Amino acid sequence: MEGLYPLKFTPIYKDKIWGGNKINTILGKDFGQLPNCGESWELSGVEGNVSVVSNGDLAGNTLEELIEIYMGDLVGDQVFDAFGIEFPLLIKFIDANDDLSIQVHPNDELSKERHNAFGKTEMWYVMQADKGSKLQSGFNQEVDEDKYLFKLEHDELTDILNFEEVSAGDVFFIPAGRVHAIGKGILLAEIQQTSDITYRIYDYDRRDSEGNPRELHTDLALGAIDYTLFSEYKTNYEPKPNESVELASCQYFTTNVLDLTDIVEKDYSDLDSFVIYICLEGRVCIENISGPEWIQKGETILLPASIDSVVLNPISASAKLLEVYISNKLI
Repeated sequence: MEGLYPLKFTPIYKDKIWGGNKINTILGKDFGQLPNCGESWELSGVEGNVSVVSNGDLAGNTLEELIEIYMGDLVGDQVFDAFGIEFPLLIKFIDANDDLSIQVHPNDELSKERHNAFGKTEMWYVMQADKGSKLQSGFNQEVDEDKYLFKLEHDELTDILNFEEVSAGDVFFIPAGRVHAIGKGILLAEIQQTSDITYRIYDYDRRDSEGNPRELHTDLALGAIDYTLFSEYKTNYEPKPNESVELASCQYFTTNVLDLTDIVEKDYSDLDSFVIYICLEGRVCIENISGPEWIQKGETILLPASIDSVVLNPISASAKLLEVYISNKLI
């Protein structure tokens, strides 16, 4: 096998009943003949949907194959020790052309018990939103299980849910257990644990393509919901030119935003983890020991843990990246 370098992967496109065409029209990605492309899985270790390298000498190899061969050199020693050949994060772009179902994800403990899988903590970075678009995160009042069930049974669940109008740049952290949903008209980047376990708790009485009500998981959701009320659900942050600004940090991932107007050197020599760059705006040349690689809006790249430093050179007047990794000693 060849040496490691910044890796690109072939997107895995998902047809969804609520999907649209922004993944093509805004992100410039060709999803072929799918009628309603709702998701582009940019980097995935999910069984049956493992990403395949698209650039350089390692093109055609799967992410899982590369972890098996390169181990800590690719993902970091701490990550390999904790997860083996399963890549711990799933990176997506999501286009909601209609409201998604109200849902909740189980935590690690519950997922292990029920599904022998990891839980699903995630975060959203809103890339574009039509005027008036809203998403749902958490509750808007004190709620317990009895009140939740009463509202659900009387078709009044949305009365107790927190909805927020959003615009580009808004960030929401969604820990496992938080009731949430993406609303119509929103295009976002999602960083999440490697898990595809979702409990759908309300779906606006919609029907599937065959006219049947979509399955709900009311009983499963009861054991997963965190009813804690928060005064704020949106993440507050101040962008700074040419500096990594933290958006989310938990045991599963750290995500920063990096607004580039000039050349920036990044030193990862003390970080025992891979780094993922998700390009939100513009075009960037990633200069490293193995040579240059370019990333543009709508693309994602994996920087192996063995690469200690890179130089980020915005080719466009300005560019914006999400920078994702697993912090040392947090696993």
